Amino acid sequence: MTASFEFRGHQDTVRLRIPAALRQETQAEPEPSTPSPRKGGRDRYLDLLRALALVRVVLYHNFGWFWLPVVFPSMGVMFALAGSLMARSLSRPALGVIRGRLRRLLPPMWLFGAVILTLEIIDGWGPDAEGHPRWWWGKLLFWLMPLSTPPYAESLNGLDHLVGPSWAVQVVVPLWYLRAYLWYVLLSPLLLWALRRMPVVTLSTPIALTIVLNTFFTDQEFLYGRVWENLSDFAMFGSCWVLGMAHQEGLLKKIPQYVVPSVAPLIMVAGWWYLQTRPVDPTVHTDIESWPIAQALWSFGFVAMLLHVSPSWEEWPRPLERWNGLISLLNSRAVSVYLWHQVALVAAIPLIDPLWSVGFFYAHFQWLLTNPWLPLLVAIPLIGLLVLTFGWVEDVAAKRSPRLFPYPRRVRGRRRAGA
Repeated sequence: MTASFEFRGHQDTVRLRIPAALRQETQAEPEPSTPSPRKGGRDRYLDLLRALALVRVVLYHNFGWFWLPVVFPSMGVMFALAGSLMARSLSRPALGVIRGRLRRLLPPMWLFGAVILTLEIIDGWGPDAEGHPRWWWGKLLFWLMPLSTPPYAESLNGLDHLVGPSWAVQVVVPLWYLRAYLWYVLLSPLLLWALRRMPVVTLSTPIALTIVLNTFFTDQEFLYGRVWENLSDFAMFGSCWVLGMAHQEGLLKKIPQYVVPSVAPLIMVAGWWYLQTRPVDPTVHTDIESWPIAQALWSFGFVAMLLHVSPSWEEWPRPLERWNGLISLLNSRAVSVYLWHQVALVAAIPLIDPLWSVGFFYAHFQWLLTNPWLPLLVAIPLIGLLVLTFGWVEDVAAKRSPRLFPYPRRVRGRRRAGA
């Protein structure tokens, strides 16, 4: 009985082990015909594009080089990346996603507005300066919910002449992006619904609207100014936002591989042709950012090519691994860098001006004091200081533990982990 029991037990054990081993082999070796699902981690390629877009924005606001928006149309890229992330989030209930996006966007803007408004009021701005006290107080609500451009002073004393009288106009330049971003977020559930049912129509409608607005309604007096600017900005980059959503939805992979490389360059050529036919001063280079139709077409074609190439890196390629720290830092503080970089560029000028009074610098380094690279070199540490001071609010808005300097640390024996 004992031997028989042991034999049956042995057979039972063998019978149980073989199927388990087979099941492990089946799980470890999926069928080649079944594509592996895309993981939920960060896409390093998109992180790289966002970091490049931020750097390009800073360079353009410092130098004003007309060719920078052509070489890399940052605004179209940033809206496309945001649209892709929004489509990914909308797998959850739309109301909660919108609330979460607003929670991440508004606190950094509120902190920025509190500082800038305080400085403007100290510099002499207020209801009496605007001439319409009641409207002034009402318009301040746009600093809480930027459905339109928040109010700012167009001419001030310059903080006892430390900066130019138009300093407020310069530092609020980035706010238009937040205003357009807010409208895209609010309308994203509708845009995603339309994209899934009418992809071609949804992709092309914003560009068509841009062409109509800037061809047949160039006299903007028939519209209230705030309505026009919201319509114009939304239409100009709406196709890029929807294109990012299409990328996340996998719609770009469903069309033949040759379509995007064939059509996108033609769209860019159309934008370039439109730009070259504008009646402008021939002695001055034409800036594409001054012509919405050209910018919309060029940005759409450029972004389509970037998303078509999209390699979806889960880890950095070896040549780019050394830049992981900087790229991760820029992505962790993207809103803060975008909001505060113009403040740093404006503040750099009064820090450089006293050097003209130093005889040594005046005699030997006038070439340096007049070089446009000097304000940028001064502004870079100022941007770091401002982000260090105010960037933690992005962590609070995202319900993370506040960090002053979210630079990823290297783990021994492993490749550097992202922030």
